Amino acid sequence: MSPRRSILSGFLRDRDYVSSSDDVSDDSSSPGTMSKNQQKRMARKQRKEHSRLSEERHSEDSDVRHKEDVANASREETAEMKARYGELPLLQSRTRPREARTKLDEISEALVGKQVCFTARLHIIRRMSSKLVFLVFRQQLFTFQGVLHEEQGVKSIAMIHWAEHLRLGSIVRVRGTIRQPQVPVLGCTIHDVEVSIDELHLVVRREEPVPFSIYEAEIQTPEEERIEGRRSRIPDRTRLINRLLDLRTPTSQSIFRIQSGISNLFRFALDEQGFIEIHTPKLQGSATESGASVFHVQYFGRDAFLAQSPQLAKQMAIAADFGRVYEIGAVFRAENSNTHRHLTEYTGLDIEMAIEEHYHEMLDVLDSVIKSILEGVYRRYRREVDTVKHQFPSDDVVWLEKTPIIRFSDGIKMLNDSGWRDEDGNLLPDDEDLHTRDEIRLGELVKEQYGTDYYILDKFPTSARPFYTMPDPDDDRFTNSFDIFVRGQEIVSGGQRIHDPHMLEENMRRVGINPETMEEYMEGFRWGAPPHAGAGVGLERLLMLLLKLGNIRLASLFPRDPRSFPAKPLTVQLRHPESSTIEPPWVRDKKGNLAQDASQLQPLEHLIANYGDATSTSWGDERFKIWRDMGTGAAISYVPSSSNYVIVPGNPLCDPHQYRQVITQFLQWLRRETKYKPVWLLCSAEVETILGERLGWRTLSCIAEERVDPARNMAASDGEISRKIRHAESEGVKLVSVSKGEMVSDEIREKIDKRIQDWLNNRKGTQVHLSEIHPWRDPEHRWYFYAVDKEGTICAFVALVTLAPVHGMQIKYSFDFPGSPNGVIEHIVTHAIQTAAAAGVKSFTFGAGAMSSLTPGHNLRGARVKMLQHTYDTMAKQFHLVRKSEFRAKLGAQDDPLYIAYPPHGLGTKGMRAVLHFFED
Repeated sequence: MSPRRSILSGFLRDRDYVSSSDDVSDDSSSPGTMSKNQQKRMARKQRKEHSRLSEERHSEDSDVRHKEDVANASREETAEMKARYGELPLLQSRTRPREARTKLDEISEALVGKQVCFTARLHIIRRMSSKLVFLVFRQQLFTFQGVLHEEQGVKSIAMIHWAEHLRLGSIVRVRGTIRQPQVPVLGCTIHDVEVSIDELHLVVRREEPVPFSIYEAEIQTPEEERIEGRRSRIPDRTRLINRLLDLRTPTSQSIFRIQSGISNLFRFALDEQGFIEIHTPKLQGSATESGASVFHVQYFGRDAFLAQSPQLAKQMAIAADFGRVYEIGAVFRAENSNTHRHLTEYTGLDIEMAIEEHYHEMLDVLDSVIKSILEGVYRRYRREVDTVKHQFPSDDVVWLEKTPIIRFSDGIKMLNDSGWRDEDGNLLPDDEDLHTRDEIRLGELVKEQYGTDYYILDKFPTSARPFYTMPDPDDDRFTNSFDIFVRGQEIVSGGQRIHDPHMLEENMRRVGINPETMEEYMEGFRWGAPPHAGAGVGLERLLMLLLKLGNIRLASLFPRDPRSFPAKPLTVQLRHPESSTIEPPWVRDKKGNLAQDASQLQPLEHLIANYGDATSTSWGDERFKIWRDMGTGAAISYVPSSSNYVIVPGNPLCDPHQYRQVITQFLQWLRRETKYKPVWLLCSAEVETILGERLGWRTLSCIAEERVDPARNMAASDGEISRKIRHAESEGVKLVSVSKGEMVSDEIREKIDKRIQDWLNNRKGTQVHLSEIHPWRDPEHRWYFYAVDKEGTICAFVALVTLAPVHGMQIKYSFDFPGSPNGVIEHIVTHAIQTAAAAGVKSFTFGAGAMSSLTPGHNLRGARVKMLQHTYDTMAKQFHLVRKSEFRAKLGAQDDPLYIAYPPHGLGTKGMRAVLHFFED
């Protein structure tokens, strides 16, 4: 086995890398050359293969018999039997029969023997036999088992066959009779009853494949493998990319029921204390705090800003004598913080109230409100809290009847006295704000000393508070302000506001805000505003800390952070606009939405020139099969193997905006029409993201597209290349450029073919390659160069191939033939790049090459990755896997990573062999 094959076998197996005799054995070894142990292993292998083939034949025979039974049963069904199942017509509100529906949370032993009708999602299908299937249905938090079995003259095996082939996640309507199961149904939330299904109809079909099922998303992993608090096999990144799907899980359903409860509890507690709910504008004419963290928008040709908080409007409401106000609304922060606890848009729970004597009047109100929320969540939403704990293990928040109020300076002293230091090893100053790590440590100290997860830190330094905060009358280094902490992290920030207009204007100017830009705000104070105080609670952060989610994005329905709304690729002019996949020929000519046959499809060569990269230039080889999407004309190549796997090389040939749609269509076709399991190779980051994040595949990269920027003249900047070029010139080498898109003469082509054969005959060892050598295919999209030595012998040859405009051209073939002068390959490749660049080509690629290290992509982590990386590093150095890439790097090549992707359950030996055979010469 070649070094490259050994490495592929290591990192494509779905287990830790191992070295065994089977990994390095040659399948062609004869018994006479094998040891006794090898002969025993070979015999065991042959017995297993014989057993496997027998099982496959038996399975195929069983499938044939089952299909015959289903067909016979379908023919024998009465109209009444057929009416018991099938797809319902599209619901368009034509009639309203007002049939009673049962909710799953209403089902109990009291309903045993009674008929029920409900609509739910199909959660799990468990096929027991051709005559019995268990179906699990889901409504939000609740799962319920249904039993469907053959009943002569009532329910046929055709109905069972139809039911067991429904797609998980589809919405179905069920009618049946509640009964007690023989044993408790421990896999469902409803244990003590099940439904005997009488009728089953499809309401909404799941049309596309999903990256994970809700059942998979709720499966727990061992606690030692937890990441960010969650105990699940589906990474948070995959969940957040597929947010709608993750929101269907009982865990997410519980999280947002609790979030709704927090808002209701907040509202009820304040209503009871005489507060008025207000709704303030989110478009403002000036920044409320500092312009650096404000979203700037255009407002009919004028500047405006998204509100950082309802702060100004709350204070204006107090100046308008509302007395006590609160708001639940959106808050926008333009802070580029990609942390676990920051969002650019979140929900604020804000209060503001007039005070009589001291800002602690407001603090007492807020303290009682927060405690009532904590108590209400654990009392009203116990079921939801416990559901979340299955994925996010935690203890309930502990609080005291009398909340500890600790001065900020005393909190700093607690940290310093405990030996805590800042990141530079210094004592913490008491006139600067705390960092997150300091907050968490202080929370631990408070828990040790006071026995509570919930406390208040009072009298924050002036440097850590906005301009409108009232200073401490006894020490102007501090302010009348506070934070409230839960589990060592801040959830509330508040304090007394400055109500004196002169002091307020002075503070505004001190921080660089012109009071004249906030006239409406200032009027309220100039006209007389009562002393007041207020605070803001971050709903998502409170929820995250309460449930120990570990990531604030999981507490937001559709989270917004600095990575939201990724930039879309620029639209470029196609080389063959008539062969677009956005507006395919049959759509442009108004002949329908689908191509009627292959003759209408865009030529593959045009698609490569429009959308292709280096990998797609090999698709013309005989072993590559081409699948076409009849809606867009998009193409995907695949190479079947003898082990029920299919290799899918490169990106789809279509507009990048269509990748997800086309990939989905192809995988559906592959599953429906073939028995092949896909492995995707040499795909770009865009395709890897779809496969990894949308479909949950495992991905990694140890290969890269080696791209060249023609603006970098390596011949001029690299002394070794310059010397080699000069040597080739001194040897009398002459370069010949054929016009782009033209074929070389028959005489020259015959000579080049002969030299290529010389090169092939001169090769040694096993070769790893993607395509065969066909230099004269599709000359319309090629550009030829060759070199002649002083005897007139062709000594080198280069062929460039046209790719998508964004990728430029590929240096498809670059040969220096046996006996060629030293430096000729550097000379001709540099010349070809410079010639094409002068004609307007902006980018080149040599194609794929090995990288110096292995990088994990999606859904690969832990010890396996470290083992693979170490193994690959060792093998790459030992066998010089990057030797070709180092040569290309000297010519200016830069790595653009390509990915290997395979389904989440791994490849196994057969899949690994399929990949190896794909690359093997």
